[in-house]
Amino acid sequence: MKILKFGGKSLANGEGLSKVIQIIAQKFFSNESIVVVVSARANATNELIDLLEKAQKGDNYEKDLESFKEYQQNEIKEDVFAEEFHQLEKLLEGVSLLRDYSPRIKDQIVAVGELLSAKYLTHVLNEKKVKANFVDARQLIKTDAIFGNAQPLDIISKKNSIQFFNNQPEGVNIVTGFIASTVSNETTTLGRNGSNYTASLLANYLDAEEFQNYTHVDGIFTANPELVVNARKIEKLSFNEANELANFGANILHAKTIIPLVEKNIPLRILNTFNPDSYGTLITAEQTDEGIKSLSILNNVSLINLEGRGLLGKTGVDARIFRVMGDNNISVSIISQGSSERGIGIVVESDKASKALIELEKEFENDFYTKDVNGITVNDNIAVISIIGQDLSTFHKPYTALIKNKIVPILFNNTTTGRNISLVIHKGDLKRALNVIHGEIFGVSKKINIAVFGHGLVGGTLINQILNSASAIEKRKNIALNVFAIANSKKVLLNNNGLNNDWKTAIADNGSEYSVEDVVKYARENHLENLIAIDNTASATFVENYSYLIENGFDLVSSNKIANTLSYSFYKALRKTIEKNQKNYLYETNVGAGLPLIDTIKLLHLSGENITKIKGVFSGSLSYLFNTFSNENKNFSDVLQEAVDSGYTEPDPREDLCGNDVARKVLILARELDLQNEFDEIKIDNLIPEHLQTISQDEFFERIEEFNPIYQQIKEGQEPNHVLRYIGELSGDLQKEKGVLEVKLVSVSENSALGQLKGSDSLFEIYTESYGERPIVIQGAGAGASVTARGVFGDILRLAEKN
Repeated sequence: MKILKFGGKSLANGEGLSKVIQIIAQKFFSNESIVVVVSARANATNELIDLLEKAQKGDNYEKDLESFKEYQQNEIKEDVFAEEFHQLEKLLEGVSLLRDYSPRIKDQIVAVGELLSAKYLTHVLNEKKVKANFVDARQLIKTDAIFGNAQPLDIISKKNSIQFFNNQPEGVNIVTGFIASTVSNETTTLGRNGSNYTASLLANYLDAEEFQNYTHVDGIFTANPELVVNARKIEKLSFNEANELANFGANILHAKTIIPLVEKNIPLRILNTFNPDSYGTLITAEQTDEGIKSLSILNNVSLINLEGRGLLGKTGVDARIFRVMGDNNISVSIISQGSSERGIGIVVESDKASKALIELEKEFENDFYTKDVNGITVNDNIAVISIIGQDLSTFHKPYTALIKNKIVPILFNNTTTGRNISLVIHKGDLKRALNVIHGEIFGVSKKINIAVFGHGLVGGTLINQILNSASAIEKRKNIALNVFAIANSKKVLLNNNGLNNDWKTAIADNGSEYSVEDVVKYARENHLENLIAIDNTASATFVENYSYLIENGFDLVSSNKIANTLSYSFYKALRKTIEKNQKNYLYETNVGAGLPLIDTIKLLHLSGENITKIKGVFSGSLSYLFNTFSNENKNFSDVLQEAVDSGYTEPDPREDLCGNDVARKVLILARELDLQNEFDEIKIDNLIPEHLQTISQDEFFERIEEFNPIYQQIKEGQEPNHVLRYIGELSGDLQKEKGVLEVKLVSVSENSALGQLKGSDSLFEIYTESYGERPIVIQGAGAGASVTARGVFGDILRLAEKN
């Protein structure tokens, strides 16, 4: 014999009910021996409680009662429910007159849900030629008189059940779950997950082959699939593991459901009514491999805090708290204690929190007068996440991931076995926290949510690189890159599920005006984790948003050099904000585009290496200009025009020729060495003749030939076999607060590293104490949208692996 139990969602009108009938009919006509236990259909129990509360308040409940009856009748023409409906009407009428009800009356009213469910299913099955019998569990299961959470009297309940089923009539028996009765035949209910409990008791009493629990999901998952998209089904669990899941809030199970099955070693299978071909999750006595099994949540709970300096060192405080809880039948799921300022936090069910507060205030009334207790407060805005199977030795990984995502647990505790850890968090952080922890501990693809600000040449190239590489990166690295925001200076395009290759058209057609605050709010409302903001603008205004983004959980990646070249006080304040919020700010492309220059300098400096000088060609644009001019017999103006036409320079080439861009890059490197130089302290050799510096762009191009005699004279004045290079140089005593920063045009031997530079390559020479006169040389493409975008992409991947 198998015990089948169907939950309320499975029995709801429509698809669920049809599936239940199909499952039962298939087993019946296959001559399988089954007993079916049912919960109340759909939301019946909650609706009955609502009717009860309205009657108690004296509110009009008649309309709601008629809606309830109509749903439960579900077009059955026969008067099948006359007795139940009449009883319900009389009970509600009495409550309405008295303006009160007892737990005994409440049990009688909520029991109607299961009675209607079993009678309805029995009737419909018989109509479809499946012989079925209605069985009232109150005839079988006898309990004590604790109404609302009655405990079965096993000896008499087992005797009744065996006797009944030994003489059972032909057909499928449809048994009411959840309800029972006292030995004097007063209706009782079995409390939370009562229908499952009914089914497991019957499985025990009748020595069932298997208990099949049909729900609306395919089994037990590593987390709630409605909250964690990547949650995975668990194929097998042991009873011990299932019991832990039940104890820590898994809503499919309850601990008391497991116990009768363990006694007889009866397998429990969690199945999906809507997908009956699924294997489900099988729970047996067989022990499975150790490891983290699942994330369970409790979200209808409250945190009660008792604080008082005067209680420090006093004995018996905990005992007083637990005595109050015990006397008032209030279960405590978590307790946490602080020592510096005496504080005790307990987690209780939310509907018991007010009662707990009142009773604790009574208990500690004298302690308030003596000021030993400062206050007792209730926080309803919490949820509990339990990591089942989590070992303390590896707990730092999910904990660190939470902190990086600006989720700070209010408190946490672990079981004495050290194998299960519970975290109390703010309820608003629940979904994001679940996804962060799940991604960290179950090895599924870690989701990285990216907001790109600026989609010009570099930004647009970067977006396309991410979208085109995302699939391969997920397969190779288990990192899912999700571009949820793309913005320019005026519009933003948002999609929490990720934008695709038509983003250019979409932002033009559907982009909306925005502020950075709107993007942060969107990320928060959609519970997005592992946030990275990308600055591909050249905007000094946008840099002002960096601290706000960091404070709201974003790491930063930037190709924008401005933030690192503003005042030294801004530079240090930004680093302080980054450190305080434990975030990261990467900007490898600020100097040398995609070359690994900044990282190399950071590592050398961190290791204690004394860097004595850095010099090189910092600008790919000016590299092309002087490499070509030095090696070919061309006018300077012609080479400059070629550079403009080829896109090597800015549209107004004076932005490159003035030397400010190279100066900013030199300053960035200086600050990586903890030097405190300011931009105005850099000696810059401006390549633009003074009379051409302030005229319009159009006039500048009309007079571009005026460069020729100046630079032809410089070229011809060099020593033999020398070439011109425009370099940045950082020198002086770099162990002091400030170094010597210069940007200048120099003549170097064509056989030197700088002299052999070709095309638009950049080259950097790093001189150190250890390497002496033989510098570390880093050379490669120092300009171009594709190279720069690839460098930004590299920074994103570095952060993705850190998060």
